[in-house]
Amino acid sequence: MAAHKGYGQFCPVAKAAEIVAERWTPLVLRELILGSRHFNELRRGVPLMSSALLSQRLRELEYAGIVERRAGGGNSTEYHLSEAGLELRPIIEALGVWGARWTRSRLTSEDYDPSLLMWDIRRNIDVTRLPRERRTVIEIFLQGAEAAFRSWWLVVEEGEVDLCLKDPGYEVDLRLSAELKAMVEVWMGRQSMEAAVRAGKLRFEGKQTLAASFRKSLKLSPFARVASRESLAPAASGGLA
Repeated sequence: MAAHKGYGQFCPVAKAAEIVAERWTPLVLRELILGSRHFNELRRGVPLMSSALLSQRLRELEYAGIVERRAGGGNSTEYHLSEAGLELRPIIEALGVWGARWTRSRLTSEDYDPSLLMWDIRRNIDVTRLPRERRTVIEIFLQGAEAAFRSWWLVVEEGEVDLCLKDPGYEVDLRLSAELKAMVEVWMGRQSMEAAVRAGKLRFEGKQTLAASFRKSLKLSPFARVASRESLAPAASGGLA
Protein backbone atom coordinates (compact mmCIF):
# COMPACT_ATOMS: atom_id res chain seq x y z
CA MET A 1 0.00 0.00 0.00
CA ALA A 2 1.36 3.39 -0.97
CA ALA A 3 2.30 5.48 2.04
CA HIS A 4 0.66 8.84 2.61
CA LYS A 5 2.84 11.91 2.69
CA GLY A 6 3.53 12.37 6.38
CA TYR A 7 4.39 15.35 8.54
CA GLY A 8 8.11 14.62 8.46
CA GLN A 9 8.40 14.65 12.25
CA PHE A 10 9.47 12.02 14.77
CA CYS A 11 6.96 13.34 17.33
CA PRO A 12 4.48 10.58 18.36
CA VAL A 13 1.61 13.04 17.95
CA ALA A 14 2.61 13.53 14.32
CA LYS A 15 3.01 9.81 13.67
CA ALA A 16 -0.36 9.00 15.30
CA ALA A 17 -2.10 11.81 13.41
CA GLU A 18 -0.82 10.43 10.12
CA ILE A 19 -2.96 7.34 10.81
CA VAL A 20 -6.01 8.43 12.79
CA ALA A 21 -6.49 12.03 11.66
CA GLU A 22 -7.24 11.21 8.03
CA ARG A 23 -10.65 12.50 6.89
CA TRP A 24 -13.43 10.06 7.92
CA THR A 25 -11.06 7.81 9.88
CA PRO A 26 -12.23 8.96 13.36
CA LEU A 27 -15.83 8.26 12.32
CA VAL A 28 -14.92 4.78 11.07
CA LEU A 29 -13.21 4.16 14.42
CA ARG A 30 -16.33 5.45 16.20
CA GLU A 31 -18.47 2.93 14.35
CA LEU A 32 -16.09 0.06 15.14
CA ILE A 33 -16.07 1.07 18.81
CA LEU A 34 -19.88 1.10 18.79
CA GLY A 35 -19.93 -2.49 17.56
CA SER A 36 -20.32 -2.27 13.79
CA ARG A 37 -18.60 -5.32 12.34
CA HIS A 38 -19.77 -5.64 8.75
CA PHE A 39 -19.10 -3.31 5.84
CA ASN A 40 -22.78 -2.41 5.37
CA GLU A 41 -23.12 -1.60 9.09
CA LEU A 42 -20.15 0.73 8.84
CA ARG A 43 -21.69 2.36 5.78
CA ARG A 44 -24.89 3.07 7.67
CA GLY A 45 -22.93 4.88 10.35
CA VAL A 46 -21.13 7.07 7.79
CA PRO A 47 -23.77 7.36 5.02
CA LEU A 48 -22.05 10.26 3.23
CA MET A 49 -18.80 8.33 2.88
CA SER A 50 -18.42 6.49 -0.42
CA SER A 51 -18.01 2.72 -0.41
CA ALA A 52 -14.69 3.06 -2.22
CA LEU A 53 -13.29 5.47 0.38
CA LEU A 54 -14.54 3.31 3.25
CA SER A 55 -12.79 0.30 1.73
CA GLN A 56 -9.62 2.35 1.39
CA ARG A 57 -9.73 3.55 5.00
CA LEU A 58 -10.31 0.01 6.29
CA ARG A 59 -7.31 -1.22 4.31
CA GLU A 60 -5.20 1.60 5.72
CA LEU A 61 -6.29 0.84 9.28
CA GLU A 62 -5.60 -2.85 8.73
CA TYR A 63 -2.14 -2.04 7.35
CA ALA A 64 -1.49 0.14 10.42
CA GLY A 65 -2.41 -2.73 12.74
CA ILE A 66 -5.51 -1.00 14.11
CA VAL A 67 -8.17 -3.14 12.41
CA GLU A 68 -8.24 -6.91 11.95
CA ARG A 69 -10.22 -8.57 9.17
CA ARG A 70 -11.88 -11.83 10.24
CA ALA A 71 -14.13 -14.41 8.63
CA GLY A 72 -17.73 -14.11 9.76
CA GLY A 73 -20.72 -16.36 9.28
CA GLY A 74 -21.07 -17.82 5.81
CA ASN A 75 -18.80 -15.96 3.43
CA SER A 76 -19.03 -12.63 5.27
CA THR A 77 -16.10 -10.54 6.45
CA GLU A 78 -15.98 -8.87 9.83
CA TYR A 79 -13.84 -5.97 10.97
CA HIS A 80 -12.56 -5.87 14.55
CA LEU A 81 -10.33 -3.50 16.45
CA SER A 82 -6.94 -4.92 17.36
CA GLU A 83 -5.28 -4.30 20.70
CA ALA A 84 -3.85 -1.09 19.26
CA GLY A 85 -7.29 -0.12 17.98
CA LEU A 86 -8.96 -0.73 21.32
CA GLU A 87 -6.49 1.66 22.96
CA LEU A 88 -7.96 4.40 20.76
CA ARG A 89 -11.36 4.09 22.43
CA PRO A 90 -10.80 6.63 25.24
CA ILE A 91 -9.27 9.02 22.70
CA ILE A 92 -12.33 8.87 20.41
CA GLU A 93 -14.63 9.17 23.42
CA ALA A 94 -12.71 12.19 24.71
CA LEU A 95 -12.97 13.77 21.25
CA GLY A 96 -16.75 13.30 21.40
CA VAL A 97 -16.95 14.82 24.89
CA TRP A 98 -14.95 17.83 23.73
CA GLY A 99 -17.15 18.18 20.67
CA ALA A 100 -20.35 17.98 22.72
CA ARG A 101 -19.09 20.69 25.02
CA TRP A 102 -17.47 23.12 22.60
CA THR A 103 -18.86 22.75 19.06
CA ARG A 104 -22.63 22.99 19.45
CA SER A 105 -22.67 26.51 17.99
CA ARG A 106 -21.02 25.21 14.81
CA LEU A 107 -23.99 23.02 13.86
CA THR A 108 -25.64 23.93 10.55
CA SER A 109 -28.77 22.61 8.87
CA GLU A 110 -26.58 20.26 6.83
CA ASP A 111 -25.35 18.56 10.01
CA TYR A 112 -28.78 17.23 10.98
CA ASP A 113 -28.27 13.88 9.26
CA PRO A 114 -31.45 11.74 9.49
CA SER A 115 -29.61 8.55 8.51
CA LEU A 116 -27.08 8.80 11.34
CA LEU A 117 -29.83 9.84 13.76
CA MET A 118 -31.97 6.80 12.98
CA TRP A 119 -29.00 4.41 12.96
CA ASP A 120 -27.96 5.74 16.37
CA ILE A 121 -31.52 5.38 17.67
CA ARG A 122 -31.73 1.83 16.33
CA ARG A 123 -28.64 0.67 18.21
CA ASN A 124 -29.55 2.43 21.45
CA ILE A 125 -33.04 1.07 22.06
CA ASP A 126 -33.60 -0.88 25.27
CA VAL A 127 -35.75 -3.68 23.86
CA THR A 128 -36.66 -4.88 27.36
CA ARG A 129 -38.92 -1.82 27.61
CA LEU A 130 -40.99 -2.90 24.60
CA PRO A 131 -43.48 -5.79 24.22
CA ARG A 132 -41.72 -9.15 24.08
CA GLU A 133 -44.60 -11.39 23.07
CA ARG A 134 -45.02 -9.99 19.57
CA ARG A 135 -43.45 -7.88 16.85
CA THR A 136 -43.57 -4.13 17.45
CA VAL A 137 -43.39 -1.71 14.52
CA ILE A 138 -42.72 1.98 15.04
CA GLU A 139 -42.96 4.39 12.12
CA ILE A 140 -40.99 7.64 12.46
CA PHE A 141 -41.61 10.58 10.15
CA LEU A 142 -38.91 13.26 10.24
CA GLN A 143 -40.21 16.64 9.11
CA GLY A 144 -37.55 18.73 7.46
CA ALA A 145 -35.49 15.81 6.14
CA GLU A 146 -35.04 15.24 2.43
CA ALA A 147 -38.01 13.42 0.94
CA ALA A 148 -36.10 10.14 0.52
CA PHE A 149 -35.13 10.12 4.22
CA ARG A 150 -38.31 11.24 5.95
CA SER A 151 -40.05 7.94 6.68
CA TRP A 152 -38.39 5.21 8.74
CA TRP A 153 -39.57 2.04 10.41
CA LEU A 154 -38.17 0.35 13.50
CA VAL A 155 -39.10 -3.32 13.68
CA VAL A 156 -38.53 -4.88 17.09
CA GLU A 157 -38.85 -8.66 17.24
CA GLU A 158 -37.28 -11.37 19.39
CA GLY A 159 -34.95 -8.92 21.09
CA GLU A 160 -33.57 -7.50 17.83
CA VAL A 161 -34.16 -4.11 16.21
CA ASP A 162 -34.22 -3.70 12.45
CA LEU A 163 -34.20 -0.29 10.77
CA CYS A 164 -36.01 0.09 7.44
CA LEU A 165 -36.07 3.01 5.03
CA LYS A 166 -38.78 1.28 3.00
CA ASP A 167 -42.13 0.19 4.38
CA PRO A 168 -41.59 -3.38 5.65
CA GLY A 169 -45.26 -4.16 5.09
CA TYR A 170 -46.15 -4.83 8.73
CA GLU A 171 -48.97 -3.24 10.66
CA VAL A 172 -47.70 -0.14 12.44
CA ASP A 173 -48.21 -0.10 16.21
CA LEU A 174 -46.94 3.42 16.92
CA ARG A 175 -46.30 6.50 14.80
CA LEU A 176 -44.00 9.34 15.75
CA SER A 177 -43.95 12.55 13.74
CA ALA A 178 -41.03 14.80 14.68
CA GLU A 179 -39.21 17.84 13.44
CA LEU A 180 -35.76 16.60 12.44
CA LYS A 181 -33.89 19.29 14.35
CA ALA A 182 -36.02 18.73 17.44
CA MET A 183 -35.43 14.97 17.32
CA VAL A 184 -31.67 15.53 17.12
CA GLU A 185 -31.90 17.96 20.05
CA VAL A 186 -33.77 15.35 22.08
CA TRP A 187 -31.30 12.63 21.06
CA MET A 188 -28.35 14.79 22.08
CA GLY A 189 -29.93 15.64 25.43
CA ARG A 190 -30.39 19.33 24.65
CA GLN A 191 -34.10 19.21 25.37
CA SER A 192 -36.29 16.58 26.94
CA MET A 193 -38.72 14.53 24.92
CA GLU A 194 -41.47 15.74 27.22
CA ALA A 195 -40.64 19.38 26.41
CA ALA A 196 -40.57 18.64 22.67
CA VAL A 197 -43.97 16.93 22.90
CA ARG A 198 -45.45 19.88 24.82
CA ALA A 199 -44.09 22.27 22.18
CA GLY A 200 -45.74 20.23 19.42
CA LYS A 201 -42.40 19.31 17.84
CA LEU A 202 -42.93 15.59 18.53
CA ARG A 203 -46.31 13.89 18.18
CA PHE A 204 -47.20 10.29 18.94
CA GLU A 205 -50.10 8.44 17.36
CA GLY A 206 -51.07 5.10 18.86
CA LYS A 207 -51.54 3.52 22.26
CA GLN A 208 -50.35 5.78 25.05
CA THR A 209 -48.89 2.81 26.91
CA LEU A 210 -46.70 1.89 23.91
CA ALA A 211 -45.68 5.54 23.41
CA ALA A 212 -44.61 5.67 27.06
CA SER A 213 -42.67 2.41 26.68
CA PHE A 214 -40.90 3.68 23.57
CA ARG A 215 -39.92 6.90 25.31
CA LYS A 216 -38.42 4.88 28.15
CA SER A 217 -36.66 2.53 25.72
CA LEU A 218 -34.73 5.32 24.02
CA LYS A 219 -31.33 5.56 25.74
CA LEU A 220 -30.28 8.79 23.99
CA SER A 221 -26.79 9.65 22.75
CA PRO A 222 -23.88 8.53 24.91
CA PHE A 223 -22.84 12.21 24.87
CA ALA A 224 -26.25 13.51 25.98
CA ARG A 225 -25.15 13.99 29.58
CA VAL A 226 -22.18 16.06 28.46
CA ALA A 227 -24.20 18.15 26.01
CA SER A 228 -26.83 19.03 28.62
CA ARG A 229 -24.32 20.50 31.07
CA GLU A 230 -24.00 24.26 31.23
CA SER A 231 -20.87 24.12 33.37
CA LEU A 232 -17.48 23.79 31.69
CA ALA A 233 -16.08 21.95 34.69
CA PRO A 234 -14.41 18.61 33.80
CA ALA A 235 -16.95 15.82 33.59
CA ALA A 236 -16.68 12.07 33.19
CA SER A 237 -17.67 10.69 29.80
CA GLY A 238 -20.65 8.42 29.46
CA GLY A 239 -18.70 6.49 26.85
CA LEU A 240 -19.76 5.41 23.40
CA ALA A 241 -21.49 2.21 24.44
